[in-house]
Amino acid sequence: MSSSAGRAANPEARHFGRHEVAPIVIAHRGASAFRPEHTLLAYTVAISMGTDYIEPDLVSTKDHVLVARHENELSATTDIARHPEFADRRTSKVINGIRHTGWFTEDFTLEELRTLRARERFPKERRDNTAYDGTERIPTLDEVVQLAQRHGVGVYAETKFPTYFASIGLPLEEPLLETFARYGWDDERDPAFIQSFETGNLKRLRPLTRLRLIQFVGATGAPYDLAGTGDPLTYDDMVTPEGLREVAEYADGIGVVTKRIGPGDPGGLDGRPVSPVALVRNAQQQGLLVHATTVRKLAARLRAELRGDTSGGRATEEVKRWLKRLCRLNVDGVIADDPGLARAVRDQLRTRG
Repeated sequence: MSSSAGRAANPEARHFGRHEVAPIVIAHRGASAFRPEHTLLAYTVAISMGTDYIEPDLVSTKDHVLVARHENELSATTDIARHPEFADRRTSKVINGIRHTGWFTEDFTLEELRTLRARERFPKERRDNTAYDGTERIPTLDEVVQLAQRHGVGVYAETKFPTYFASIGLPLEEPLLETFARYGWDDERDPAFIQSFETGNLKRLRPLTRLRLIQFVGATGAPYDLAGTGDPLTYDDMVTPEGLREVAEYADGIGVVTKRIGPGDPGGLDGRPVSPVALVRNAQQQGLLVHATTVRKLAARLRAELRGDTSGGRATEEVKRWLKRLCRLNVDGVIADDPGLARAVRDQLRTRG
């Protein structure tokens, strides 16, 4: 199945001979600018807007089922605090070096999680999204893939906290590969990506799958799995020509935060070790895809409101400017919380040639 099902093939696709229109549009946690993130509703709206891929962040339940949540702590994205039957499971844990207090997916079976309902994670900033609080369950990866295949789009899956989940006996990689394989996705030409901000799980995955692997590169710091062992490699090191060559040994692409390749103002990263143009060019010369993450309509709107513009027009224009900039950098994919706008900008630029 192609993620461009029903659309004209892109004769300019450079990688793997895929028929994907570049840059692909990846819906950040679904259409998270319009519906509570990581719900089937958010993914469905993203599909209706013309996205090429929907992006679930994946964590594990106690019975080792992968579900879509931005983090394994449930307080901000579900109504679990209103369930007195689970009050005694509230606890504190250290995850990736940070202490969190609340309720965690790995302490619940899927059946128990099914009794919860999703809610908007940013209720003050995304007030319209709160109208859908309580209407959606936490989706499983199976449900996300089924939805994607029904509508001819792909799945761009992020493994969340892979070192942590492996440490408690719930590794994410095996059930992820098993699920994709169950639906016939096991090849580099299939519309599926696996992404991670860590390196170790991608390296473990490489000999196990032909699916495309994406090494995410943060704005600062280092992959948690490396920092935790004292390895000095940082994200800055990974975007140098030498670092990109090393990434190309186990990954098919990089996901680069927009602070590294977006406009310098707003949101630019001071003292970038590699210019945006050079970073994209060097990565693609190594055969790596380059995906930009994340173009956030919410962030643009908040900046506009700080300047006294509450109409939304200035925010939309800022998002368009970012998207045009990224497209002209020749990135291979854009992750956006407003996939409809990303699709419109891409198609407009392609039409103009």
